[in-house]
Amino acid sequence: MHDIWNPWHGCVKCSEGCRNCYMYYLDRLRDRRGDEIYKTGNFTYPIRKDRSGRYKIRSGEMIRVCMTSDFFLKEADCWREEAWDLMRERSDVRFFLLTKRPERVSSCLPSDWGDGWENIMFSVTCENQRRADERIPLLLELPFRHKGIMCAPFLGPITLGDALDDGRIEQVICGGENYDGARPCDFDWVKSLRAECVAHQTAFCFIETGTIFVKDGKRYHLPDKRLQSEMAARSGMNYVGRQREWKLTDRLGIPFPKEALYTPHFRERCRRCGSQPICNGCSDCGKCP
Repeated sequence: MHDIWNPWHGCVKCSEGCRNCYMYYLDRLRDRRGDEIYKTGNFTYPIRKDRSGRYKIRSGEMIRVCMTSDFFLKEADCWREEAWDLMRERSDVRFFLLTKRPERVSSCLPSDWGDGWENIMFSVTCENQRRADERIPLLLELPFRHKGIMCAPFLGPITLGDALDDGRIEQVICGGENYDGARPCDFDWVKSLRAECVAHQTAFCFIETGTIFVKDGKRYHLPDKRLQSEMAARSGMNYVGRQREWKLTDRLGIPFPKEALYTPHFRERCRRCGSQPICNGCSDCGKCP
């Protein structure tokens, strides 16, 4: 996918949500170990250019970072400063950071961070109420201009309490668990979480049901991820919320006019995907029918 940048690969399990980690599962299929952590050959992806000399990632795109690791993993400390340098250079691109380790974040920020960079969205994973109570207070204290919460894998009912009251949380994402040993995701949990977001005009996205989905007390087995995403989209749970403003600039700090920024476009098939509201759009790879 054109919206993912994995500067390093591999992770160390640290909480309940890691038990059936999809990355570990996929690595096993390749005869690899998920706890083998290494810098990838795609490390410089944000600054790579095409034959005409233009950046491959266009101004305004949203790039998800470390989807096969954790950006704040201790074992990646030796590479993180260089990764920050790339995101600093691409101040015209939005980067989505996600972690289960918010307690490490304050000591891992660059020296010129200040109260945060405009092009960084920072989210914490909260797979159950225990982790929400543990991680969200840290999220609220950290100096980021764009913040979010991801409840995936969604392992139990979660209430966000007063975390949404002041509008600092811009979006909440949730989705069920997949692959080996997937635990159930209950639609009642999704509806309850969405209701909290709607009450605070916070964007909400239900990306997928997971393999085991419970609705009205009935248990469904949905092994196909595309079907999971379609079912999530058909549920009508996604909610736009209040508008978010990103003040993206070039390397000299000059703001980009909105008309010069990338605008996602989607094919008809994309509109049946639960992740469409938070997606970077179609990459025109030519693989879709």
